[in-house]
Amino acid sequence: MSAPATVTTAPVLSFPPPIFAKLSPSPFLLAHLKPSASNTPAIRPNGRVPSEHRTPTINTNSLTHGSGSAVVRVGDTAVVCGVRGELLLASNIPHPRRDNADRSDTEISDLGLLVPNLELSTGCSPAHLPSNAPGTLAQSLSQRVLSLLQKSDLVSLQDLEILYRPPVTDPDMPDETPETVVKAYLGLYIDILFISLDGNPFDAAWLAVVAALRDTRLPQAWWDADREMILCSDSVRESRKLSTRCTPIASTFAIYMPGTVQQRRSSQESWMLADPDGFEEELCDETVTIVLDCSKGNTSGILKVEKNGGGTVGRALMRRMLSEAERKWHDWSSALEVTDAV
Repeated sequence: MSAPATVTTAPVLSFPPPIFAKLSPSPFLLAHLKPSASNTPAIRPNGRVPSEHRTPTINTNSLTHGSGSAVVRVGDTAVVCGVRGELLLASNIPHPRRDNADRSDTEISDLGLLVPNLELSTGCSPAHLPSNAPGTLAQSLSQRVLSLLQKSDLVSLQDLEILYRPPVTDPDMPDETPETVVKAYLGLYIDILFISLDGNPFDAAWLAVVAALRDTRLPQAWWDADREMILCSDSVRESRKLSTRCTPIASTFAIYMPGTVQQRRSSQESWMLADPDGFEEELCDETVTIVLDCSKGNTSGILKVEKNGGGTVGRALMRRMLSEAERKWHDWSSALEVTDAV
């Protein structure tokens, strides 16, 4: 009798998750957002549910040379922000405002008193290597930060003015009060440096800017009429804290649609991913950024809405994003308050 034939089963070809994510990133993300088992919840590869944002870590007063500073880490995205003041004499302004009653906060943007500069350090992500040419991301983020600084009115013009009231020169008219004049301004240079980038750079950069400005202390400065120059006190005790008038928080959402471009047009299947990381950003064609300020009890204090790419977001999804942005505002603003109390 001949021996029975043995049946051999071919080994199942399987890859560990990191290799699967590299070879087939979109199916890898889809497998997490749409699991085969109906009772399994959707969990992103980073372990968060689609509507969950990352918890920030904020450290202020981290830089010794500067008026204010903050180090913010959101997941694997880490950014350092430093603020330094510089004098701008009113006599050097080509067309100053003659009427002091016309002074308004728009003068901050007209004079360029807030100057953000953002840099992506070499090696902060795989896309930023020493041999690579400078990209447009840093320029775009700098412009967005500047636009939001002007839109939110975060800093008051009065905090940046150096005023001088001349003494009464006519003894026959002691009740006549001389007009207070603006002798100089304090311009704030806001330097932002990414030391690690893993998605959602704008939210992290803006949080670092807000935290650094809340940490900023300005020296006592006055106009010396005898020397005809601005003098500043070296005493830290005489310095004053820069007052921020609001607490704007940015919330970015990405829309993921699986399949090819043709499949996306015919399919209505999509997922909203709050606070996307770098892996998710590469697979999403549509992003929405909502900036809220609920510090005055206004639950719908929308300062700005930015949308980039795609056409999936409708009214219902925008309301859902707004609700999640309000929840994120309470979480991140609480982290700022804890940092201020330390």
